[in-house]
Amino acid sequence: MKKYMTSNSMRFFFFFAASVIWTGLWLTGFSVVHWLLYVPATMLAFAAITGICPGLIFSQLLFGEKPKS
Repeated sequence: MKKYMTSNSMRFFFFFAASVIWTGLWLTGFSVVHWLLYVPATMLAFAAITGICPGLIFSQLLFGEKPKS
């Protein structure tokens, strides 16, 4: 699980992106927006809190990791 942990700068980026999306959801109205918009907002908030990004894990599974030189 250690290889999936992100740095503090990435965690701040996830927090900022999640807060922008959640602010947009709030300004639009929680009952008005489509439910699919909650998925990336929740995943980014989870990544900011825990340091484990489900999107990065999923993309590494799909495309593989870059070889380290």
